Formats: sequence, C-alpha cells, structure tokens
Amino acid sequence: MYTAQGKIDQHAVIEQYLPMVRRHALSLQVRLPASVELDDLIQAGMLGLLDAMGRYDNAHGASFSTYANQRIRGAMIDELRSRDWMPRSVRRSARALDQAVRRLEQQLGRAPEEREIAREMGISRDEYHQLLTDANNGFLLAYDESDSENGVTAVSEGGPPSPLEALLDADNRANVMAAIDALPEREKLLLGLYYQEELNLKEIGAVLGVSESRVCQLHSQAVARLRSRLNH
Repeated sequence: MYTAQGKIDQHAVIEQYLPMVRRHALSLQVRLPASVELDDLIQAGMLGLLDAMGRYDNAHGASFSTYANQRIRGAMIDELRSRDWMPRSVRRSARALDQAVRRLEQQLGRAPEEREIAREMGISRDEYHQLLTDANNGFLLAYDESDSENGVTAVSEGGPPSPLEALLDADNRANVMAAIDALPEREKLLLGLYYQEELNLKEIGAVLGVSESRVCQLHSQAVARLRSRLNH
C-alpha cells in the first residue's frame, strides 16, 4: 500500500477500499428516501477515503483501515446533513410510530396492518406512507448521534452498525430473533434479503414486486415493529 518512497500508493488504496466504500453506502441507503442515489453516497465516501489518505498518521496508533472507515462514513454523513435530509421532526415521528405499533400489538395480540396503524395515529394511508419514508430517513440520525465534532463516527473495521445490528447485542439476540420471527412474512423476507443476502433496494424491490421507495417504507415499518417489541 506504500510506494518505494514510503508514501501511500493512492491507486492501490482506492482499488483496495472501493468495496468498503460501497458497503458503507449500501448500509446507509436503506435508511434514506429512495431518491438518494447510491452513486452520490459512494462519491462522498471516495472523498472521505482521499481525505483519510492525506491526513493519516500511523503515529497516532489507529490502523489505516480503522481510520479510513471513520473518514468514509463521516464524509457520507456530512454530505447527507449538508443536504438537509434529516429534519428534527423525524425522530418525533419515529417515536409516535413506535408507540402506535406497541399499543396496537398489545390490543390485537398480533402485528397490526398498515391501515390499522394509520387509523391509530389519526392519519391517512398516504400520510402514513410518508411518515414511514421520513422515519426511515431518521434512522440515520438516530444511529449517528455520537459523531465527533469532525463528523466522524467511531465504527469497527467491519463497517457501520445497521438498525438491525444495533439491536443485536449479546444480551438481546434471542429476543431480537423472536421479534423477527413475529414479523409479517414480507417484512421478514425483506430483512433477510438486505442484511443476510446483501441485496440492494432495487433488487429487493424486484423480489417483492414493489418500488424502491416501498422497500424503504417496509424496512422502516419492520424496524418500528422490532423496536416496539423490544422496548416495551
């Protein structure tokens, strides 16, 4: 990864880390509106990688891989925030959604349908679908509140935690798996396709026979169901 003069070989680093940039971009994309282009996230991540190459100092102790992960992730988050895709009201909407799902599951003894959740929240189906899109956007903010002042999130070399991974700590794993088993079949399939098969939104949409924006909505709804079961 270094030249004969002891400098970082940029071409070699870019070739080696491009798959990592793409993984970060895919991890973020599912938590954003379908209008957010994967290529935009990758471009921001590449700028973060270039920044990492220029700033890295191995005297600080962290490996270049760890540092590059942080800069790539941080650059993507900064790009999203600069476009104002994450209004403050999103977290309030996500909490209201979680609470509505929790109330209905307690009343019905099963996973509520979309029309039931919309009615419980006093909104139309269209408004509910927009709320799901907004909430999906908000997952990004909720899982990145610990960013440093430089906009860099501390992540492991394996990549950033997804909403599902954030719930899967050692003490909670059995409960999470039980909650996933209780999901409607389509939402359970979606989580498997994204987190296990690592399909992108377009590919998942093709499997489910829905649009990319609908995949985002279903993902948001699935995570809301999981959180309602795990946080009651």
